[in-house]
Amino acid sequence: MTPFGNRIRELRARNDVTLTDMASALQLSPAYLSALEHGHRGRPSPGLVQQICGYFNLVWDEVDDIKRLAQLSHPKITVDTAGLEPEATELANLLSERIAGLSDDQLSRMLDIVRERPS
Repeated sequence: MTPFGNRIRELRARNDVTLTDMASALQLSPAYLSALEHGHRGRPSPGLVQQICGYFNLVWDEVDDIKRLAQLSHPKITVDTAGLEPEATELANLLSERIAGLSDDQLSRMLDIVRERPS
């Protein structure tokens, strides 16, 4: 599941909205909305993000957060390591091979490291 999909699911639960009801209101198929939540579709369009924000009557901070999560939620990415150190290519390849087997704690620690600002 993508960060965006997870947030949509949280919003649906908080507002007691079924996937089918939300899909109908947004004129989407339930299958598409489910695939979007689970990361089986690409990043949502800006228009769809706006529709979802309107559907849940989100306020400024929540809208900004949803937009940010949508940008971070491309389920299939390409990492360009051309011109970087060999270790960068090794890291990208190992991460792509092993990410599914990492524990929540390992993922959290890795996120903390890559979120640090370079010195």
